[in-house]
Amino acid sequence: MSFMFNPYDYDDSKVINRPKLSDETINSVITGTKESAKHISNLLIKKINEKSGNNVVIALDGYISAQWKQTINLLSQNLKLKSIGVTTIDFAEVFKSSGQLDEELSECLEVDRVKDPVLLFGKIFKGTFEDLLDKNKLDILKGKLEHNNSGNKNGEVIIIYGCGCAIKSLRNLYDLILYFDVTPKEVMLRARSGAFSNLGDSIARPIKELQRRLYYVDFEVVVKLRGDLIKNNVIDYYIANDDPDNNKLIPCEAMNSIMSALVKYPFRCKPVYLEGVWGGHYIKKLRGLPDKMKNCAWVFDMIPMEVSVVVEAGSNLLEFPFFTFVQKEEVELMGKDCVKKFGGYFPIRFNYDDTYHSNGNMSIQVHSGHDYNVNNYNEAGRQDESYYVVATGHGAKTFVGFNDGADFDEFIRDVKKSEKEHTTVDYEKYVNHVQSRPGVQIMLPAGTIHSSGRNQVVLEIGSLTIGSYTYKLYDYLRADLDGVPRPIHTYHGERVLRKERSASWVKENIVQQPALVRKGEGWAEYVIGEHDLLYFTLRRLEFEKSIEDNTGGKFHVLTLVDGEKVMVQSVDHPELCYTQNYLDIVIVPANMGKYTITNMGNQPVCVHKTMLKDGFINDRA
Repeated sequence: MSFMFNPYDYDDSKVINRPKLSDETINSVITGTKESAKHISNLLIKKINEKSGNNVVIALDGYISAQWKQTINLLSQNLKLKSIGVTTIDFAEVFKSSGQLDEELSECLEVDRVKDPVLLFGKIFKGTFEDLLDKNKLDILKGKLEHNNSGNKNGEVIIIYGCGCAIKSLRNLYDLILYFDVTPKEVMLRARSGAFSNLGDSIARPIKELQRRLYYVDFEVVVKLRGDLIKNNVIDYYIANDDPDNNKLIPCEAMNSIMSALVKYPFRCKPVYLEGVWGGHYIKKLRGLPDKMKNCAWVFDMIPMEVSVVVEAGSNLLEFPFFTFVQKEEVELMGKDCVKKFGGYFPIRFNYDDTYHSNGNMSIQVHSGHDYNVNNYNEAGRQDESYYVVATGHGAKTFVGFNDGADFDEFIRDVKKSEKEHTTVDYEKYVNHVQSRPGVQIMLPAGTIHSSGRNQVVLEIGSLTIGSYTYKLYDYLRADLDGVPRPIHTYHGERVLRKERSASWVKENIVQQPALVRKGEGWAEYVIGEHDLLYFTLRRLEFEKSIEDNTGGKFHVLTLVDGEKVMVQSVDHPELCYTQNYLDIVIVPANMGKYTITNMGNQPVCVHKTMLKDGFINDRA
């Protein structure tokens, strides 16, 4: 249920992290699919010799959409040239039938077009890979592998490949385990190109059905297994598989070294850009996005489950999912209390919503809270948001809360009628707005009706919820970019709306005046958004030359919202630094401690800072 349904096929090549790596680590990385297969082939031949001619078994596991066909073919070619037999086993054959899985997973993927007109939502599957497998078929496979480890002298290589083949019950039967990882954007691009199907399926479902099943079932089991493999150092080689023609083969020790080095630095994730019916042109111009993009509606600068990280290793650029990094370095990155509280998930997400010079507002919408998400979707927690206004054009406004005295029941009747009969709604009759100007911080706790109006760019900061429980209540009768009317969700929206959150409540609670935290000569820090309903705090750092801060065991996320360029740098180890440009979003890991932000331009700067509140461990996620 990721809302990265249709990422734009563009790579932002400017986002590169450069941690200091040893020559040994750099030199151990093998670039190229042919070169990687040759290296593994030689390793397999060596293992056959070490086992006195006994069979060698290798597992090729990986993330959803992993492409291993070329590697298997190259391994087979290389080995047969040495007169070594090769047997391949597709782990997909061990899954239950597609029909059986559909029946067993029906509770997670309910069909109810009253509640959910386009079947967008579902329930998170809480099982494991083993729950998707046919036990008899698994036992047969296990028996075959055990037989091959009991003194079989054929001197062959047996290749087991497919998502899930390195589950715990099988992994001790393998001589070598490779893991093919794929970034979230590439998964979605492959989904739209028909490159793979859901777990247990032989052919792909319609794209929206495939994506729904991916989010609520497939991603869940694959992410759990990947975390288990990585945290326990089970894999022998990690393969960055975004480009199947140019795999990057990284020994487990080297991958550990790369991640261990990166987590000591301030760093930036690689953004993903998406077009949208209300998309604007500010970010498109700022970052030099392709002319053929219609617009840029969303910029996923740091949505934890959607972005990737690029690391320079000598002449190589290595790209891996950000959440792979989170799974490996969770405590150093987020802090022990955060990991415990949020179950290992990075608990805050960041993106830009760009309606600058667009054709209209975002939809009038609302999000659901903790109990609703847990009870209806098996989700991890609530969906709170906030908007920090970065840039505005003429007449920009942000809609938030109901007008004082608005007739809530009449509003519900109007939007329900609009959903069924496509009638217009005088939304400004009901929904309050505030004038937008750069620097305004608006908090949007779950249940608060809201919308970002046209002609502005907002930094959207949200809570843990991995998916997007956005219930559109009115969308101006628009069709989406594919020409299909955009879905409205009055069933869920009516049930989570907090009608008491009116203009007066908004003014008193969630559009706050900055409150000074600390100051010195030429610098100051302000709280610009903090509320009991949110577990994170929103700050602004204003300074002429530099400012010092301290993570104190909690990660900070910094956005340069006004200014040209700054450097974020460790106090104790100045070599640990990152140069941050306007609107870059940089993570300062929890383990950094004291750090400075130094102005590298000629104008005063403002840096937006987000961090977990003191006492967040007791808050309800």
